[in-house]
Amino acid sequence: MGVTEAILLTVITAATPLLIAALGELVVEKAGVLNLGIEGMMAVGAACGFAAATLSGSSLVGVGAAVLAGLALSAVFALLVLGLATNQVASGLALTIMGLGLSGLIGAGFVGTNRDAIPPVYIPGLTDLPGVGRLLFGESPFVYVSLALALGILWFLGRSRAGLTLRSIGENHVSGHALGLPVLRVRLYAILFGGACAGLAGAYLSLVYTPFWSPGMTAGRGWIALALVVFASWKPLRVLFGAYLFGGATVLQLHLQAASIGFPSQALSAFPYVATILALVVMSVGERKATGAPGSLGAPFVPDR
Repeated sequence: MGVTEAILLTVITAATPLLIAALGELVVEKAGVLNLGIEGMMAVGAACGFAAATLSGSSLVGVGAAVLAGLALSAVFALLVLGLATNQVASGLALTIMGLGLSGLIGAGFVGTNRDAIPPVYIPGLTDLPGVGRLLFGESPFVYVSLALALGILWFLGRSRAGLTLRSIGENHVSGHALGLPVLRVRLYAILFGGACAGLAGAYLSLVYTPFWSPGMTAGRGWIALALVVFASWKPLRVLFGAYLFGGATVLQLHLQAASIGFPSQALSAFPYVATILALVVMSVGERKATGAPGSLGAPFVPDR
């Protein structure tokens, strides 16, 4: 394997959990809900996925458990912000703190336990092609799922009637309710989808990226996914590009450390957030065009108001 191919493979590996989590958050925010609990949902997904896979001996069971864990935590979030109309920022932060603590409790008995990672796809004749075979036809199944999610969400938001309904509610939930659109139901489905994606991203971390469990293994990736949605101005293809850009920054940080180059790793760790701030500044200057954020993002909705 050439050096370039190896670097590209590590970039894809680092970008995949960011892409999956950010795509789920994109749908949630397009519906007008701000979910700051992604970090906690990813952590619980990683813990439950590894625990279920280890106890059952099946990676598929582990992935399913991680998705269900993300769904369960997102259902709690939905109950708070939709059923009780609580503040979305406070609720999301509370879910993150709870999720990180819960993941430590679930994974306490599995610290130091190793298991084989989910193997990459192998297609005879194609995976062995020189140069591009491993990159295109020999990736983890999660990579292909993440790309399919990006294309599916692009079609859903731009071409489907349900996607138009979701975007309309996200732009103005009061007008949507006046037109008879099921605001709370659509937002519930969006929140559950985002939680499932966060759980799936967590499963990737503990079953593929580093096939073991350790507390804090999400390492702020949920926050990077949130920044990525803003950086991409709420557009699926830009999320795809941004995920690989941020993943590349992560890989570059590791290579600079390995090469003992005197470049502060903290600067690369801050890159996703600095890039997001710069993107917001660029989108806000000049003709003062809209940043692309849904109009009702973060605003609670109560039908009788």
